[in-house]
Amino acid sequence: MKFLTTLLIPFLHLTYVFGAPSSTESWVATSTKSPSTNNFIGRDECQNAPDVPKIYSMKVNSNVTNRFATTRIVSKVKNCDVKPHEATFSVVLPDTAYINGFIMEIDGKKYEAYIKEKEEAKKVYDQAVSRGLAAGHVAINARDSNKFTVSINIMPESKAIFYLTYEELLSRQKGLYDIVINLRPGQPVDEMEAQVNINETRPLTTVITPSLRSGNELTKNNEIVEPKAEIKYIGKNSAKVIFKPDIIQQKEFAKELGTEEENGFVGQFVVQYDVERDAQGGELLFADGYFVHFFAPKDVKPEPKNIIFVLDTSGSMWGTPINQLKEAMNGILNELHAEDSFNIIQFSSGVTVWDVSNSKSQYLNFPEEILYKAETLPGTFEASEENIRKAKQSVNSFSASGLTNIDAALRIALKLHSNNKEKDERQPIIMFLTDGQGTGVRSDVTLSRVSEENTDGIPIICVAFGERADMDFLEKLSLRNHGFTRHIYTGADAAIQLKSFYEIISTLLLNKITFKYASGNVSEVTKSIFPTLFKGAELVVAGKYRTPAIDPGFYPGKSVLDLSPMVNCFSKSVPREFKPLPARSLGSLEKHWAYLTLKQILKERDVSDKKEELTKRALDLALKYSFVTPVSSLVVVKPNGTKSEADLKDAYKTPHWGTSSYSTSGVKFSPSSYGTNFLYTRYYDSPSRRRISPSNYVPQLSSTLYLRNYDLHMTTPAYRNSIIDGLPILSNSNTDFLKKVEKMKKELTWFNDAYNAENATIDLKTLGKFSIGNEHQITKPYAECPKTPLNGKGHCVLLGDCPQVYPLLDSLTSYIQFFCPLEKFAGVCCPTTNTTKKT
Repeated sequence: MKFLTTLLIPFLHLTYVFGAPSSTESWVATSTKSPSTNNFIGRDECQNAPDVPKIYSMKVNSNVTNRFATTRIVSKVKNCDVKPHEATFSVVLPDTAYINGFIMEIDGKKYEAYIKEKEEAKKVYDQAVSRGLAAGHVAINARDSNKFTVSINIMPESKAIFYLTYEELLSRQKGLYDIVINLRPGQPVDEMEAQVNINETRPLTTVITPSLRSGNELTKNNEIVEPKAEIKYIGKNSAKVIFKPDIIQQKEFAKELGTEEENGFVGQFVVQYDVERDAQGGELLFADGYFVHFFAPKDVKPEPKNIIFVLDTSGSMWGTPINQLKEAMNGILNELHAEDSFNIIQFSSGVTVWDVSNSKSQYLNFPEEILYKAETLPGTFEASEENIRKAKQSVNSFSASGLTNIDAALRIALKLHSNNKEKDERQPIIMFLTDGQGTGVRSDVTLSRVSEENTDGIPIICVAFGERADMDFLEKLSLRNHGFTRHIYTGADAAIQLKSFYEIISTLLLNKITFKYASGNVSEVTKSIFPTLFKGAELVVAGKYRTPAIDPGFYPGKSVLDLSPMVNCFSKSVPREFKPLPARSLGSLEKHWAYLTLKQILKERDVSDKKEELTKRALDLALKYSFVTPVSSLVVVKPNGTKSEADLKDAYKTPHWGTSSYSTSGVKFSPSSYGTNFLYTRYYDSPSRRRISPSNYVPQLSSTLYLRNYDLHMTTPAYRNSIIDGLPILSNSNTDFLKKVEKMKKELTWFNDAYNAENATIDLKTLGKFSIGNEHQITKPYAECPKTPLNGKGHCVLLGDCPQVYPLLDSLTSYIQFFCPLEKFAGVCCPTTNTTKKT
């Protein structure tokens, strides 16, 4: 007997749901009909097929018209075996994209998704949960990306086809638009192809395909992973790009990009292009009641700027992060233009405003002292060779320690500007970098204070360094202060990422930019006032216009469009004016307007205290234009045995151990068939390891545990059954870990309240969350620390490895006094006798 379940795919969190049978049903749905002639897979066609269902075709087609990209992925899978197998369709897509269509074709029957309001969709999900559904997903890493996954059981000698469509408005950086296509089939594919079709109203000036990217590290161009894609120009305004690697090339790419050859090519195929620029006001296109204004005028001389670097050097930046910050800042200082000025503010528990001219700090005080003695703050420093050299000396003297006083650092940066603005008329910009959460002052209080004290509307550009930064706070801070936020990911290339990001904002072209249009003929215009325009970027405004009037004069019957476009701005403090000439678009512009409007409403919603009206407006647009967003969900009725994501998840943050996965509703073992056609499944609730039968297993959306899938014939029963606190027990060292956790629970009275067993982390409040781990997970020598709870110098070791100091750590506050970060783990300053094996 078959039954139907439901797939839900909201935008921000990934979870797939799959059918669990009643006690009278088989664990896997079986087909009662023989495979049709059309679906039969011949032996020759199945040569060299993998153990899992074979992906025999993966094609990606991206059509770009006037910077708006619609991308469709079609993946064809076949089961060459004589028993059912599970096939997974997993797609990593840019985090700026909205999914707007998904279809599964199984045995010739199509299951098409539709968009629903999120709460309405959740009711459908809850109904599915009440029938005993489990949840989880397979982990995939990719920066600045989201992941969509769906899995189905394919009957013997049958096929399935997946169709996924997503859309995005491309943004321009460093003078180019990037079309990023993630190719991650998980196996070599006989027929793999990515095709990008570009059609623009203006002539193309550049179309290139740089080296393939791993998706997780910035590297220089590498000839070995050059895609050697075919680029065909079709007239001046159009081009077709085709990337079609064969099996041998896919394996070569896989090897070079750091994956196993048998797992196929895992990376990003990128097409970059640009169009001819107009000196007067950019490109204003109109069609069918909608217009889009792209503004990136050429031949504009750089605007001098005063950039205030506000840099976090708190204790959590100790080790590699602080060294990467120093390396990046040395490169960034080299990028300053001669006409620029700058300041450097370093903060941890207190705030240091550097006197760059003397390569030293005369202002190492706590915030209250500096705020009350503002006259002691230095002026701005010209970006001369000598000042840059001395600034590097200052940066290279940084050390990491203390807490994270974000409130004082930002307010002092504003005070510094206030003191100097009459002497230095350059455009001010605050570049604020932090890797953690603020201490001492609540984030909402800091948001209010900074926004209120930023009377000159200085753009605050936030840089989130690593994984512990408070992204919600930084997003709100930047949006409320005319800036934006960029994430610098943990990795060997962090310094390169930071320097690369600064290059985007290194050359300021214009400031105080305002777009104006004929008020009587234009409505529902998106954001039209911008604080800055940087070289290589582009500002985009969209809106609606009324039907053009018929000219009764010399050209009877000719349509006259009255938009009266004008762009007012400043360059070198001198007012400038641009007047573009409207041109008819090649295609529709309605989706451009809908995309920009929806993005803008969702950003406003994120920072607003009154979200109801904004949520309703966003939902109306999402439903009308079939966008999967934070307020809408994708719903599809699907056959039994299908597992799919209920939310889109940041693909980079997905936790994983090798082939691990994580679940939003419990721990799951799901071995594949072994000897007979059945699926053997057990459920455990962590941490008690109590077995849950399917009849009483009701997953909760709010819980987050870890799971791992195993094949029965590859693991022992003891290995399969060893799951405690959501962590797989892989060796004796994990058993030791659990013993240490139990000891800390028993001897540290505050530990139970701070410990999260689901992900083995400890919440240190103002310092952030840190993992509890084993000694073998530490890759570097233990560092010296100045004072242990027993007095005297010691070494920073894992908290679980220094039990002799437990009696002295009678509260979380006392522990924080002797806390030290050990990579991403919670450490404590321990007497040296405990650390000889690591020193």
